[in-house]
Parts: sequence; structure tokens; C-alpha cells
Amino acid sequence: MLKILISDKLAQEGINLLKSMADVEPVVRTGLSEDELVKIIGEYDGLIIRSATKVTARVLANPGKLKGIARAGVGVDNVDIPAATQKGIIVMNTPGGNTLSAAEHTMALMLAMSRHIVPACNSLKGGQWDRKSYEGNQLNNKTLGVIGLGRIGMAVVKMAKGFNMQVLGYDPFAAPKEAEAMGVEVVDNLEKIYRESDYITIHVPKNENTLNMISAKELKMMKPTCRLVNCARGGIINEGDLYNALEAKTIAGAALDVFPKEPPENVRFKEVPSCLVTPHLGASTEEAQIEVAVEAAQILTDALRGGPIRNAVNAPSLGSASPIVCYYADLAQRLGTLMSTLAPGHIKGVKVEIRGAIADKPVEPIATAFTIGLLQPHFDTVVNIVNVNMLAKERGVSVDLTKNTEIKDLESSFAATVETDKVTRNIRGTVFGGKFLRIIEIDGFAIEVTPEGTMVIIFNADKPGVIGAVGTLLGKHGININTMGVGHKAERGRAVLAVSLDKTLDEKAVTDLKGLEFVKEVYVCKLQ
Repeated sequence: MLKILISDKLAQEGINLLKSMADVEPVVRTGLSEDELVKIIGEYDGLIIRSATKVTARVLANPGKLKGIARAGVGVDNVDIPAATQKGIIVMNTPGGNTLSAAEHTMALMLAMSRHIVPACNSLKGGQWDRKSYEGNQLNNKTLGVIGLGRIGMAVVKMAKGFNMQVLGYDPFAAPKEAEAMGVEVVDNLEKIYRESDYITIHVPKNENTLNMISAKELKMMKPTCRLVNCARGGIINEGDLYNALEAKTIAGAALDVFPKEPPENVRFKEVPSCLVTPHLGASTEEAQIEVAVEAAQILTDALRGGPIRNAVNAPSLGSASPIVCYYADLAQRLGTLMSTLAPGHIKGVKVEIRGAIADKPVEPIATAFTIGLLQPHFDTVVNIVNVNMLAKERGVSVDLTKNTEIKDLESSFAATVETDKVTRNIRGTVFGGKFLRIIEIDGFAIEVTPEGTMVIIFNADKPGVIGAVGTLLGKHGININTMGVGHKAERGRAVLAVSLDKTLDEKAVTDLKGLEFVKEVYVCKLQ
């Protein structure tokens, strides 16, 4: 008999599913303190939570029978993932349960803005019968710009097509193949969306590349009749610049369901009639709560019975793989993360070459690790060995793996080429001494640098004083350089400088780096 603890409020349908299973005993005990959870957790085979329960390292120190945790929802920041992994406890979430609810909320906000639903309602309740002031606009035949063509973005596309809207679509990683079949005009730059859209909706994860993605510069490109919707993550639109644009009537309106800090600290929206706000309601529907509850119950019981493991955020590691394969997998994942920054644009092709003595070993996990690193920055959900192939297939991304046992300049090495619609990048790395990870080549420039911490890659003119200027600038910002690699080609007059830092750069530091007269390109990437 599988004993499952439900420690947060869960839709009854999920509990009923567990009760219907002959081999499962569900126990509902909500509002438990950490001390109480520590005392009883070892009695249960599985745990279902939402956001209230904190599954800390202390809770997991003596897990007893506990083998699986399911989060009815997406975020798992209330679970100590490393502690769970160390104890061999699988942690799963339910990322697809809120797709339709978030998409419908997006459409609801678009309609509410277009028809002035909130002010008209307040006016009538205030005793006014004012039809003239609230004349609205149709969605029919308007142009909708969808930024981010993942599950939620594509659900919005489908709904928008039902309103006979013309859809421009952009995805910073790779657009799914079915987008064009659904009548989406997939564009390769955001400027077209900013300039031509009547409505713009955002469905991308928040990361270094999307933070303040829409600020004053982008807002100035938009039509004065354009309306913005953000049901994704707070901070993707610069709030201060947005409120300035709304007050100046540079754009017609905005609807925000998410904020950089929640509850929001910046409440200028109170002063802006054209800004509609809701308190993060994207997934707050009865149906979504039922769906995530049922899914959490199902995936947890499947895993505990030894069946398929789905939506795992801490999928088992390489297990019995040799130590050198594990080190190369670690190297590959870090290089994949770095390439996600170095190679912006839509992915057109990915090639991986594993060369030398390492190629005699089972190396597929190494290629998989690179793909995980390449994909992770573009997804809110955790990408791992369980879901990486599915997520890559959804976006039409395939990895061409080549193994070559011939030894050239190094005993073993890992190399990758990523081609996008904007650039083709190459990177190569190796493991020295059986455990020291190194990048040894970027775009044909021979370098040596450790892939760790915050990486900064600078393509620059080949001239004296570069290292000193960069080091001095970083020092002024209180940032230490951990390792540095320099490569140059005198005949081309170009060079590359790669550094790993002890902490991330703020926006001012990045701007100052870009302002150095010899700098051509700057890329900043935080490695996990």
C-alpha cells in the first residue's frame, strides 16, 4: 500500500483519484509546521504539495520511505531540490495544467481593454449611463504580435485565430513547426512585431536576455493604438517606461497580470486609467486547479509504482556512467548554456562532435547534456533528461551527433556548432587531468578558460591594452576575475577575450563594457 501525504489544499478531484486507487492511501494534513513535517515525513511513500509547504533540507534529512514529491503547479522553489536529489527522491511538477487558463486570461485582458469593460462597469455602478465614452474596438482583423511560441503562446494563437486576428509570431529560440500551418507569420526580428501589431502579448521566460526586453526604445516603435498584455513574468516589460508611455499616450493601453515583485511595489498603475491590472490570475481557474491536482496525483503514483517518470525537475543523473563521461556531460551542459547566449536567434541546426578516447564510451548522455544547457534558458520549466527530447522536438530542434575516436591535438574533446538565422557559432572544450573543465576554442580562436560563474565573452579589435582596460573596468564595479582566456588572429585584426567572474554584472557594468572603444560584441551568461 502506497501512503501519500497531501500537505496543501488540493482540488478534491485529485484526492478522489487517489482514493479510487486500491493500492493508495491518501492522507490530507494541511498547515503543518516544519517540525511537524520532519516528524512524520518518513511514514509516507509520496508527498503532494502546492506552494505553502516548504520541503527543506531538514525535512528531507531523514526521509524514511519517501520516494517522490509532486508539486500541483509549476514552481518548485519551495522544495530543496539538491537535498531531494541527494536522497534519491524524485521531484515532479505539472507545467501544462495552466496552459489554457493563462491563454484565456490573455484573451480576457485583450477584450477587456478593447471594450473598456472595467471603467464602463465602474461608471454604471456609479449611477452613470455613459455609452459614448466607452466606444471600443473589435479584435477582428487586427494584428496580434505573439512573443514566445511555446505552449501558452500557441494556445493564444489558436484562440486569436478564432477572432479572425492576423498573427505575427516570434520566438527567441525556435518556432514550432505547426505555427506556420496555423497561419502565423513567423518573423525573425521583434521590430516588425513592435511596429505592425495592434496588440502584443508576451509568453517567454524571464532571464538575462528577456529582462526589460520591452523598454522605452521598443515602446516608441509601437503604434499609438497598440495595446500590450503581460501574463508571463514581471520585469520583461520595464514598468517605469511602460507607465511613462501610457501617460504620454504613446501606446493605447496595457494589461498586467504579473509584476517584478508581488504584491507590486510600483503602483503607478493606480494613476494610469489605460492600465488594467490583475493579481497574477493566469492560472487561477477552477479547471486549472483541478487539472494540476489530478495530474500531480497521477504522475506521483505512476512513479512510485515504477512506471514512467514525467515532468521530473531532478531526473536521475548519469548513474552508472564512468566519472570521465560525467565530467564531459557537465562540461557539455555548461557549453550549451553558454551557446544559448552566444548564438541568438532561431535555431536552424546543431552539430556536436565528441572526439578522441572519450568517443569509445557511451557518449549520448554528453550530447543530451549539451541540449539541456542549450534549451534551459528558453523555458520556465526545468529541462532535464526526462523531458529534453520532447521539448526539443516541439521546437523542431535536432542535434547531429558525430563520434570520432581519432586523437589529434588532445586525448579527448567536445565541440559544438550552433547555426541560427543570425549567426553560426563554434565552441570546443576538454577535461584536463580527468576533472578540470576548460573551454579551449571559440569561433576558431584558441583560448583557455574555466566555464564557471558568470561568463563574459568579448569579441574585440586586436590591439594592446584590452586586458588592462577590461580588468580595470570590472575592478571599478567591484568584480573579481576568476579565470581569463585570450585568443587573437593578427591577420584578421580580431580577438576574443573570455573571463569567468565571481559575481554577475549589473546593467551599468555591461553598458560600460560595451562602451569600450575596441569592443565589437559582448555576451554575458550566468552558468549554474
